[in-house]
Amino acid sequence: MRKQFIVVSALLVGMAVSAQKNEIKTAEKAVKSSDYPAALAALSQAEGLINDGNAKKYKAKFLYFKAMATYANGAGTDNVSIGKAFNDLISYEETSGKQKYSTEVGGLLNTLINSVAGKSSELYNEAIVSKDIETFKSAADGFKEVFALSPADTAFVENAGMAYFAAKEYDKSMEVYKSLLDMGYTGIKEEYKAKNKETGEVQYFNDEKSMKFQVKLGMVIEPETVVKESRKSSLLTRIAKIYIAKGDNDGALAAITEARKADPSDYSLLIDEANVYYHKGNTQKFKEKLEEAITINPTDPTLYYNVGVMNLDQKNIEEAVKNFKKAIELKPDYGDAYNNIGAALLQKSEVVIEEMNENSMNFDKYDAIKANKLDPIYREALPYYEKAYELEKTDALKATLNGIYENLEMDKRVE
Repeated sequence: MRKQFIVVSALLVGMAVSAQKNEIKTAEKAVKSSDYPAALAALSQAEGLINDGNAKKYKAKFLYFKAMATYANGAGTDNVSIGKAFNDLISYEETSGKQKYSTEVGGLLNTLINSVAGKSSELYNEAIVSKDIETFKSAADGFKEVFALSPADTAFVENAGMAYFAAKEYDKSMEVYKSLLDMGYTGIKEEYKAKNKETGEVQYFNDEKSMKFQVKLGMVIEPETVVKESRKSSLLTRIAKIYIAKGDNDGALAAITEARKADPSDYSLLIDEANVYYHKGNTQKFKEKLEEAITINPTDPTLYYNVGVMNLDQKNIEEAVKNFKKAIELKPDYGDAYNNIGAALLQKSEVVIEEMNENSMNFDKYDAIKANKLDPIYREALPYYEKAYELEKTDALKATLNGIYENLEMDKRVE
């Protein structure tokens, strides 16, 4: 009885393998006649048992026709499915050690990758100019498709995150960045470059072997291997900006804290952290973080300027002026810093004007206060406003200058 059962089982297996072989042949004919839906329908009948031991010898052919039917000679529109079908075949043949179809499919895949990547990049560049949200979204979708076609190209996923953010698709952008972190993406990679011997232009190579071969031929000189830095902190910073855009400042602070753990020396993270505190209305923390950033990067004029603004808001005039002057020292054409020095100095006039108003009926004392206290403040502030106007001629600065000229009874006016 047991022997009979074994014979029956073998017969059933043989019938199943034969059926699968027939379905694959049907799919082959359908692909050759461009009837791709019929090919996919036939292959779906064989898919269930294709991994069985006796049917495995047909698996490469099965995966090939599935890939070709999904691709539909370039007419297929589902790039995610196309990418999976192509990559399943390439991966299987690589594992099996028998590469019969990979060269053909690999060529088609590369052509498709370049096409989708090129179109997506064009859309993204177009959106940067037009600021059109839908175009940004289309570019983002395209970048995600490139990753589906070529899972090694993780940089395109990062591009998708940026494009979704620009399209205000914050949840999708967040999902993309978190998926990169989950897959362990760091952005660290080696770039191979050398100078063209004739033109001097920098050329990039896919690998070290290709670069060294060109050097050996005498085509390029000065070969160099550059290790790109980790982008983990950058991804976390972008996640923080998404939280800010969504109004979740606490989420943003948590993301920045993680980013600073990944790259403690990145002073720009302190700037981002400071800005979150600013959004939260905590101006004291904002100033503290900027001052901490200055200790890391003491040559950034914007840092001193922003610390100056915070001191100005808090009526710390001397500290404000000191920071604005430091910003100008580092950036001599910093018009806003000149303007704010003038504004800081004029703040000292508030108490003087109040004293003058209290003595408005005592004309002699009023005039004495103006001459001895108010006019010196105006004269001190004037050159900073004049320099600010020289650098950027705005209506607001024109009005301020003319007001000072009038108060100082100067025969001068900005037209």
